[in-house]
Amino acid sequence: MSESKARAEAEAIFRAALARVEPAAMVRKAVGVEGPAGAEELVVRTELDEARYPLADFDRVLVAGFGKAGASMARGLEEALGDRISGGVVVVKRGHLDAVSRVRLVEASHPVPDASSAAAAAELLALARGADQRCLVLVLVSGGGSALLCAPAEGISLADKAVVTSLLLGSGATIQEVNCVRKHLSAVKGGRLAAAFAPATVVSLILSDVIGDDLDAIASGPTAPDPTTWADAAAVIERRGIGASLPPAVAELLARGRAGAQGFAGASGGGALRDTPKPGDPIFARVRNVLIGTNRLALMAAEAKARELGYEARILDAGLVGEAREAALGILAAGRAAAAGGAGRAPACLLFGGETTVTLRGKGKGGRNQELALAFLAALAREGGGAEGLCLLAASTDGSDGPTDAAGAFADASLLEAARAAGLEPEAYLADNDSYSFFDRIGGLLRTGPTNTNVCDLQLLVVDREPPSGRG
Repeated sequence: MSESKARAEAEAIFRAALARVEPAAMVRKAVGVEGPAGAEELVVRTELDEARYPLADFDRVLVAGFGKAGASMARGLEEALGDRISGGVVVVKRGHLDAVSRVRLVEASHPVPDASSAAAAAELLALARGADQRCLVLVLVSGGGSALLCAPAEGISLADKAVVTSLLLGSGATIQEVNCVRKHLSAVKGGRLAAAFAPATVVSLILSDVIGDDLDAIASGPTAPDPTTWADAAAVIERRGIGASLPPAVAELLARGRAGAQGFAGASGGGALRDTPKPGDPIFARVRNVLIGTNRLALMAAEAKARELGYEARILDAGLVGEAREAALGILAAGRAAAAGGAGRAPACLLFGGETTVTLRGKGKGGRNQELALAFLAALAREGGGAEGLCLLAASTDGSDGPTDAAGAFADASLLEAARAAGLEPEAYLADNDSYSFFDRIGGLLRTGPTNTNVCDLQLLVVDREPPSGRG
């Protein structure tokens, strides 16, 4: 099999996975209206259960949302409910737009929040203040919401939060660790948005970008109970070694929280909170959180597409985490094992899903998937040959890998040869975390543009198990 064919089929498999987790379709599948005129019910249905809400019980149906998939989710909801929607606000990453008419899309910054993120949070909180007991609020939650919806806690500034976010992202912190800290520096995260909408009925439709699909971690869980504490947030800072670099106001807030001092005012402007609201808090009595899309669904679609193309396909890891460069070595080892003794068998497609991390050591540009692909290529280069028959695609399902315009990158023998011809040393670029520049020069980047979905990352390894003479 030629590298060009392997690359094309890897991309086709990736795009099949994207199609399965297209947000508008998933929302339309989950939400609908049933019943005769005058007794209509809004139905929220998943494979596990369903809930019904008589529309006669509500004067208004509002939409609130935040995340990279927010625009597509809003379109799906408008297609499902039409003029039953009274209005709403959905916060999305810049450029991640869609055609909607009944809700307002507000663009904000990601991955590091800026003034637009704070303005977006203020607009959403204003919507919340206008909600009452006769209001049904449908909240659209997807990955990226943590940065897009940014309301700093009392006593700290937006600049303080931006510094902390950058420190965490550069330290190799996991998404769970990042969100633990974010929740304790926010007036909306960690269940506080649910408090802001009380006493309205709140139904959150959630697209997961978190390994394990923990509701409290997705977009920092604005409508979910938060099991983490001030002590947990402080422990993340200590574990990642960034305490000395914290803005003074943040360090003081964390110290006060850990010591049990009163924290800051809740999003609704009510009394001071010692910590984020926990499971069992009365504010969640009228709140329902519904998971409608996951990385596992995308992997299953990729597996089906690979088999359709004639591959022996297997999902090897649906929870890939850790340093991207270390994950690359594990994927390469799996590919070598699949190739060993497999002459004459159909090619294999090994599938991985999750979200790795990158500890910044250099000053280059890239994302975790591009770094993973570069580490894979560097390992092939160290082996001094034998790269034929392996083709890796590592890409983010949202179409934006780190602060770049690429979803991810390919790694195979032809790209390694192109790098050698251009005089590029994979190890040197890896040491500088400059994967984007490396792949941009040799043509290995995958650019999809914004996909308007977000369920973590996918890594696809195509393994050609034919002998060299049989490759075409």
